[in-house]
Amino acid sequence: MRIISGKFKARRLSPPTLVKARPTTDIAREALFNILPYEIELEGIDVLDLFSGTGAIGLEFVSRGANQVVSIDIEMQSKRFISDVIRKWEIDNMRIVRADVFKLATKANQAFDLVYADPPYQHKRFMELPDLVFQSGWLKENGLFILEHGPEHSFETHSKFSFTRNYGNVNFTFFRP
Repeated sequence: MRIISGKFKARRLSPPTLVKARPTTDIAREALFNILPYEIELEGIDVLDLFSGTGAIGLEFVSRGANQVVSIDIEMQSKRFISDVIRKWEIDNMRIVRADVFKLATKANQAFDLVYADPPYQHKRFMELPDLVFQSGWLKENGLFILEHGPEHSFETHSKFSFTRNYGNVNFTFFRP
Protein backbone atom coordinates (compact mmCIF):
# COMPACT_ATOMS: atom_id res chain seq x y z
CA MET A 1 0.00 0.00 0.00
CA ARG A 2 1.30 3.44 -0.89
CA ILE A 3 0.28 7.08 -0.74
CA ILE A 4 -0.72 8.09 -4.27
CA SER A 5 0.01 11.83 -4.37
CA GLY A 6 0.93 14.94 -2.41
CA LYS A 7 3.66 15.58 0.11
CA PHE A 8 3.81 11.92 1.19
CA LYS A 9 3.64 10.56 -2.37
CA ALA A 10 5.09 7.04 -2.75
CA ARG A 11 5.48 6.47 0.99
CA ARG A 12 4.54 2.92 1.85
CA LEU A 13 2.22 1.68 4.53
CA SER A 14 2.82 -1.80 5.89
CA PRO A 15 0.21 -2.52 8.54
CA PRO A 16 0.86 -5.57 10.71
CA THR A 17 -1.34 -8.61 10.21
CA LEU A 18 -3.00 -7.79 13.54
CA VAL A 19 -4.80 -4.84 11.88
CA LYS A 20 -8.20 -6.30 11.03
CA ALA A 21 -9.02 -4.23 7.99
CA ARG A 22 -9.82 -4.63 4.33
CA PRO A 23 -7.76 -1.76 2.92
CA THR A 24 -9.07 0.10 -0.09
CA THR A 25 -6.88 -0.99 -3.00
CA ASP A 26 -4.38 1.48 -4.43
CA ILE A 27 -6.26 1.40 -7.76
CA ALA A 28 -9.63 2.20 -6.16
CA ARG A 29 -8.08 4.87 -3.90
CA GLU A 30 -6.37 6.48 -6.88
CA ALA A 31 -9.65 6.48 -8.81
CA LEU A 32 -11.45 8.06 -5.85
CA PHE A 33 -8.86 10.82 -5.54
CA ASN A 34 -9.08 11.46 -9.29
CA ILE A 35 -12.83 12.14 -8.90
CA LEU A 36 -12.65 14.20 -5.71
CA PRO A 37 -11.22 17.46 -7.13
CA TYR A 38 -14.36 17.73 -9.31
CA GLU A 39 -16.53 17.45 -6.20
CA ILE A 40 -14.66 19.36 -3.51
CA GLU A 41 -11.50 21.44 -3.03
CA LEU A 42 -9.12 19.19 -1.08
CA GLU A 43 -6.75 21.90 0.08
CA GLY A 44 -7.71 23.13 3.54
CA ILE A 45 -10.71 20.87 4.19
CA ASP A 46 -11.60 19.14 7.44
CA VAL A 47 -12.08 15.38 7.00
CA LEU A 48 -13.66 12.71 9.17
CA ASP A 49 -12.53 9.18 8.29
CA LEU A 50 -14.89 6.59 9.79
CA PHE A 51 -13.80 2.94 10.16
CA SER A 52 -10.29 4.11 9.26
CA GLY A 53 -8.58 0.68 9.40
CA THR A 54 -5.06 1.23 8.08
CA GLY A 55 -5.49 5.01 7.88
CA ALA A 56 -4.57 5.10 4.17
CA ILE A 57 -7.55 7.27 3.17
CA GLY A 58 -6.94 9.79 5.95
CA LEU A 59 -3.23 9.88 5.19
CA GLU A 60 -4.00 10.50 1.52
CA PHE A 61 -6.13 13.51 2.52
CA VAL A 62 -3.32 14.83 4.75
CA SER A 63 -0.83 14.32 1.92
CA ARG A 64 -3.05 16.36 -0.41
CA GLY A 65 -3.39 19.35 1.89
CA ALA A 66 -6.34 18.73 4.19
CA ASN A 67 -6.48 21.13 7.12
CA GLN A 68 -7.20 18.31 9.55
CA VAL A 69 -8.18 14.65 9.50
CA VAL A 70 -9.89 12.86 12.36
CA SER A 71 -9.84 9.08 12.03
CA ILE A 72 -12.18 6.83 13.99
CA ASP A 73 -11.79 3.09 14.44
CA ILE A 74 -12.89 0.72 17.17
CA GLU A 75 -9.91 -1.64 16.82
CA MET A 76 -6.94 -1.02 19.12
CA GLN A 77 -4.53 -2.43 16.51
CA SER A 78 -5.70 0.15 13.98
CA LYS A 79 -5.32 2.96 16.51
CA ARG A 80 -1.78 1.83 17.36
CA PHE A 81 -0.74 1.50 13.73
CA ILE A 82 -2.15 4.88 12.67
CA SER A 83 -0.68 6.55 15.77
CA ASP A 84 2.74 5.13 14.89
CA VAL A 85 2.50 6.43 11.31
CA ILE A 86 1.41 9.88 12.53
CA ARG A 87 4.42 9.97 14.87
CA LYS A 88 6.96 8.60 12.36
CA TRP A 89 5.81 10.87 9.54
CA GLU A 90 5.63 13.86 11.94
CA ILE A 91 2.01 14.66 11.07
CA ASP A 92 0.47 17.35 13.24
CA ASN A 93 -2.95 17.68 11.60
CA MET A 94 -4.26 14.12 11.95
CA ARG A 95 -5.49 12.26 14.99
CA ILE A 96 -6.93 8.82 15.61
CA VAL A 97 -9.73 8.11 18.06
CA ARG A 98 -10.61 4.62 19.20
CA ALA A 99 -14.40 4.52 19.37
CA ASP A 100 -17.57 2.87 18.10
CA VAL A 101 -18.77 5.06 15.21
CA PHE A 102 -22.43 4.40 16.00
CA LYS A 103 -22.08 5.47 19.64
CA LEU A 104 -19.83 8.43 18.85
CA ALA A 105 -22.33 9.82 16.32
CA THR A 106 -24.70 10.73 19.13
CA LYS A 107 -21.99 12.90 20.69
CA ALA A 108 -20.76 14.71 17.58
CA ASN A 109 -19.30 18.10 18.44
CA GLN A 110 -17.61 19.08 15.19
CA ALA A 111 -18.72 19.38 11.57
CA PHE A 112 -16.52 18.40 8.62
CA ASP A 113 -16.34 19.33 4.95
CA LEU A 114 -16.02 15.67 4.01
CA VAL A 115 -16.98 12.48 5.82
CA TYR A 116 -15.65 9.21 4.45
CA ALA A 117 -16.80 5.80 5.73
CA ASP A 118 -15.38 2.39 4.86
CA PRO A 119 -17.12 0.02 7.28
CA PRO A 120 -16.88 -3.76 7.10
CA TYR A 121 -19.13 -4.56 4.13
CA GLN A 122 -21.11 -7.09 6.17
CA HIS A 123 -21.60 -4.85 9.22
CA LYS A 124 -25.11 -5.45 10.59
CA ARG A 125 -25.83 -1.68 10.68
CA PHE A 126 -24.28 -0.89 7.29
CA MET A 127 -27.44 0.49 5.68
CA GLU A 128 -27.94 2.95 8.58
CA LEU A 129 -24.73 4.85 7.83
CA PRO A 130 -26.00 7.54 5.45
CA ASP A 131 -28.80 8.56 7.83
CA LEU A 132 -26.45 8.32 10.81
CA VAL A 133 -23.97 10.72 9.20
CA PHE A 134 -26.65 13.23 8.17
CA GLN A 135 -28.36 13.15 11.58
CA SER A 136 -25.13 13.31 13.61
CA GLY A 137 -24.10 16.86 12.75
CA TRP A 138 -20.76 15.61 11.43
CA LEU A 139 -21.31 17.05 7.96
CA LYS A 140 -21.21 20.77 7.17
CA GLU A 141 -24.11 22.29 5.26
CA ASN A 142 -22.41 21.96 1.86
CA GLY A 143 -20.35 18.92 2.79
CA LEU A 144 -19.77 15.65 1.02
CA PHE A 145 -20.29 12.15 2.41
CA ILE A 146 -18.64 9.20 0.67
CA LEU A 147 -19.49 5.62 1.56
CA GLU A 148 -17.31 2.77 0.34
CA HIS A 149 -19.21 -0.47 -0.15
CA GLY A 150 -19.44 -3.68 -2.11
CA PRO A 151 -21.73 -4.35 -5.09
CA GLU A 152 -24.36 -5.94 -2.82
CA HIS A 153 -25.45 -2.52 -1.52
CA SER A 154 -27.27 0.22 -3.41
CA PHE A 155 -28.20 3.68 -2.18
CA GLU A 156 -29.77 5.12 -5.36
CA THR A 157 -33.13 5.63 -3.64
CA HIS A 158 -31.65 7.50 -0.65
CA SER A 159 -32.83 11.11 -0.55
CA LYS A 160 -29.26 12.44 -0.29
CA PHE A 161 -27.82 10.19 -3.03
CA SER A 162 -25.70 11.95 -5.64
CA PHE A 163 -23.88 9.24 -7.63
CA THR A 164 -21.94 5.98 -7.41
CA ARG A 165 -18.65 4.98 -9.03
CA ASN A 166 -17.68 1.34 -9.34
CA TYR A 167 -14.13 -0.06 -9.44
CA GLY A 168 -14.39 -3.84 -9.50
CA ASN A 169 -15.82 -4.93 -6.16
CA VAL A 170 -15.35 -1.46 -4.66
CA ASN A 171 -18.12 1.12 -4.94
CA PHE A 172 -17.98 4.72 -3.78
CA THR A 173 -21.36 6.35 -3.27
CA PHE A 174 -21.43 10.12 -2.94
CA PHE A 175 -24.11 11.89 -0.90
CA ARG A 176 -24.90 15.58 -0.50
CA PRO A 177 -27.12 17.29 2.11
